[in-house]
Amino acid sequence: MVEQRVSVSRVIKASPEAIFDVLADPARHADFDGSGTVQKVRGDATRLSLGAKFAMDMKLGPLRYKISSMVVEFQENEQIAWAHFGKHRWRYELEATEVDGAPATNVTETFDWSTARIPKAIELAGHPKRHPANMEATLLRLDALFEA
Repeated sequence: MVEQRVSVSRVIKASPEAIFDVLADPARHADFDGSGTVQKVRGDATRLSLGAKFAMDMKLGPLRYKISSMVVEFQENEQIAWAHFGKHRWRYELEATEVDGAPATNVTETFDWSTARIPKAIELAGHPKRHPANMEATLLRLDALFEA
């Protein structure tokens, strides 16, 4: 079976707790989104937890739309993933490390379409090939949030 995930990792000079706090706050998602599609949170921006639902205003070229997601994986300060109606997942995994003796975190972002309703449609649309560049940009923007 073909792997139905693509991942990108980056070491960020911040603690897993600090990074997780940003990831678990949907009001901050537009701050680090590297695709340019996430615009802002809709409604209440409470901290995410397992089963939490949240909605975002999105933009893809001239198309504006809303997407509702639910947190489907959650381990405080270690892992968070959400999925929308298509059931594919955006996952962030955090692993504590050090850089020059200072706290740091290896952050891995994964686009996982193994759980998708129609995985072949995702492949035909080219998402697995396009998303790694956006994910690299996302992790770069996330890193920039913690620069001194």
